[in-house]
Amino acid sequence: MGQSVTLTAGDGHTLDGYRADPSGAAKGGVVVIQEIFGVNSHVRHLVDMFAGKGYAAVAPALFDRTEKGVELGYDEVSFGKGRELRGSLSDEWILADVDAAAKSVSDAGKVGLIGYCFGGYVAWISGCNLDSLACSVSCYGGGIAARAANDTPCMPIQMHFGDKDHAIPMGDVQAIRDAHPDVPTFIYDDSAHGFCCDDRDVYNAGAEARCHERALALFAEHVG
Repeated sequence: MGQSVTLTAGDGHTLDGYRADPSGAAKGGVVVIQEIFGVNSHVRHLVDMFAGKGYAAVAPALFDRTEKGVELGYDEVSFGKGRELRGSLSDEWILADVDAAAKSVSDAGKVGLIGYCFGGYVAWISGCNLDSLACSVSCYGGGIAARAANDTPCMPIQMHFGDKDHAIPMGDVQAIRDAHPDVPTFIYDDSAHGFCCDDRDVYNAGAEARCHERALALFAEHVG
């Protein structure tokens, strides 16, 4: 359904992306942000899924700043590589590349964003900084609790966490809730980090369905 595209950020950096468009008129755009594993087959599947729901969807290859063509699996070596690549990126670079992705689908109308894992963090900082987005959905994003008290969302944001997430303890989730009681924050029972990824053994089909149902409701309200 989708195809590779080239995106250009405001600072002149060019990056790859994967885009899919709906069969009919688009309701708007959706930016899909990768986990630490790059724009792999799972991320492309998500882009195709949102296109199937009526949105012009695109996933920017955020690791292109340091290494092109990253597609990782879910073994320990891949985890290590993904963490290393994620650590090489600055928030400034991330926001520039997300902004480029949002503008690339803005011809479809308003644009929402959804991100997973590393992408969940990206969803949060994007939702606090970018005027090219109408709303943002953060799925099990790490590193948010440490900065939440100093951040101010500039658009509707939705948060999703699993109650058995080894990387994001419930204390961190409560810190986010305390800092932003007006931001809807959903907890999924018996769900670990990565519960939306059906390529991993942590996949929870029921939690993934509820998470995406809520995300699509937010997009319907604020994107189209």
